[in-house]
Amino acid sequence: MLSELVRFLKACFRPSSDKYVHAGPDAGGRQDGLLWYKDSGQHMCGEFSMAVVQANNLLEDQSQIESGSLSLNESGPYGTFVGVYDGHGGPETSRFVNNHLFHNLKRFTSEQQSMSVDVIRKAFEATEEGFMSLVSRLWPISPQIAAVGSCCLVGIICNGTLYIANLGDSRAVLGRVVKATGEVLAMQLSTEHNASIESVRQELHSLHPDDSNIVVLKHNVWRVKGIIQISRSIGDVYLKKAEFNREPLYAKFRVHEPLKRPVLSSEPSILVHQLQPHDQFIIFASDGLWEHFNNQEAVDIVQNNPRSGIAKRMVKAALQAAAEKREMRYSDLNKIDRGVRRHFHDDITVIVVYLDSNLMSRASTVKFPSISIRGGGVNIPHNTLAPCTTIPTDIAGT
Repeated sequence: MLSELVRFLKACFRPSSDKYVHAGPDAGGRQDGLLWYKDSGQHMCGEFSMAVVQANNLLEDQSQIESGSLSLNESGPYGTFVGVYDGHGGPETSRFVNNHLFHNLKRFTSEQQSMSVDVIRKAFEATEEGFMSLVSRLWPISPQIAAVGSCCLVGIICNGTLYIANLGDSRAVLGRVVKATGEVLAMQLSTEHNASIESVRQELHSLHPDDSNIVVLKHNVWRVKGIIQISRSIGDVYLKKAEFNREPLYAKFRVHEPLKRPVLSSEPSILVHQLQPHDQFIIFASDGLWEHFNNQEAVDIVQNNPRSGIAKRMVKAALQAAAEKREMRYSDLNKIDRGVRRHFHDDITVIVVYLDSNLMSRASTVKFPSISIRGGGVNIPHNTLAPCTTIPTDIAGT
């Protein structure tokens, strides 16, 4: 049984080599220390730029951009898929999402022969069920995986429509030009699920009227059950199913009273937006970026700089801000290795997707080479599994 589970674990958490092949002409990115980046690439509806900087010992942020067929059939529909998955407690869930969510989406798109809100919800649901099944199988040998989870931000561009689906506190922001002035203004597209937001706390209280401790202010930070800041995620099954909120799970993750219902949800908030010619670009980023910049500041960086390398520029600007907050030089921050680096900033993922209205109008009829790119990090030996049995160091924040 042990050998079977280890093989299963490896297959799910460490993608096979073919999944990391960067298909098409947009070959993969470059690594510079803890920074991975792809300065420029072409998706079906315009250009894009990606960058990831690692802070945790094992990269917990995972990300991808896929462009081409959004179904298992080459007949389409066609479009672009963007995913940013900010893990917490370890990399297991975000890796799982990175390997399964897009495939689930393609499966349901094939069944319905179109893209829709229903397809997206089913893809999220299937990914959550898949990870729960994995936790059930691993529980006897690695119970701490029950305390690992991930935020999940997805953007899909298909037939001139933009779908944004979100769990947790990653964020998608649109840069939209104002025709009268030429100014580019920020428009937040994603709904966030963090207990620091009053409406989220109100939602939790309404869902759990009999639980006075559903949200607790702990060290000046609002946390669900005094443990975790986000209210929706993939994974974190210890706060969704009572059977995983018991020994041998570490006591710090066990709630005192039996779980009558799931504390966290995996139901994404989904926005549907008809793209217009004045919609210029979308910034997808984990909360590691938004700790340092507000929406308009991020849009201004994109608008006022060249397209090539813009995601890397934004990550470096966030690192500069993190260094200034600690009254240290950027160059000194860059010398700090992964793991220790987490005390100074989080993993940060940024994907900037530019929107070309001319390309979008032809996207459903013109054949475009498919691309599939994953955000990178520091390589670890292939026989290394994420340390499921160690205590997650940052489960409370994401």
